[in-house]
Amino acid sequence: MSLSHPGREARSSAFHDINVTPMVDVMLVLLVVFMVTAPLLVTGLRIDLPEVQATNTPIKDARLVLSITADERILLGDQDVTANLEEVLRGNPAAQREHELYIRADQVAHYGVVARAVAAARSAGITSLNLLVEPELGEPRH
Repeated sequence: MSLSHPGREARSSAFHDINVTPMVDVMLVLLVVFMVTAPLLVTGLRIDLPEVQATNTPIKDARLVLSITADERILLGDQDVTANLEEVLRGNPAAQREHELYIRADQVAHYGVVARAVAAARSAGITSLNLLVEPELGEPRH
């Protein structure tokens, strides 16, 4: 006479064959949902940029100053290059010789215009970009 229950072997072998496929499917769907929604969460972030404490940057050559006005015109020196910025930077002998550019942007200019200027400078082979800022008045902190 056996002490074990007659149906016990059938039940214990069923626990050894658990199907994990549905659990893996759910985990993959959750992973895709998080991957899609994670970048969208950052766009609602409000950023207050700090005030800058900087010293005056010495400018080697005034012909290498790229100014972005409040109405988003781009000037190289005193020449308006908004329409053909990339071509002007590639053909500018001072910029090609020095591989340097100073960017001075109005505080209300859109970020996209400044980003376009930086991208144009990089594509023209300029390796040293300097962003000019107005230093705060007062004693600098050490």
